[in-house]
Amino acid sequence: MAPIDSTYPSTSSGGTARLGSSLHVKGEITGNEDLLIDGSVEGLVQLEDRKLTVGASAKVTADVIAREVVVYGNVKGNLRARDRIEIKKDGSVVGDLTTARISIEDGAYFKGSIEIDKTGDASDDSSKSYARNRTTAAATS
Repeated sequence: MAPIDSTYPSTSSGGTARLGSSLHVKGEITGNEDLLIDGSVEGLVQLEDRKLTVGASAKVTADVIAREVVVYGNVKGNLRARDRIEIKKDGSVVGDLTTARISIEDGAYFKGSIEIDKTGDASDDSSKSYARNRTTAAATS
């Protein structure tokens, strides 16, 4: 049995799992730990209460449901994040976004619509809140 490298993060305590750059997955990924994708994924990624990071070399063609999504690579599909979505400067997303908070850096590519979903914001009238928070955008750099 190989010795455990203490510098490598452990996944047993709910750490970050990694899908390496040479791996290709078709189908559904579900789980209860943070995930870093460097390879390619086609299908569905569902990490309800966890963070998904799409690495710079990643190509994801999938719908994504997570607590938080950070995109450094390429995503084609709809993203739904309960907390926030970040598209970094070299990231690319083609699809619709639904989240409470959004960040799109200069240099990022985005084509689709954005819906700000503030569930739990009960003080607003729901129809006014929806109209005020619904935004359609296509940003390129």
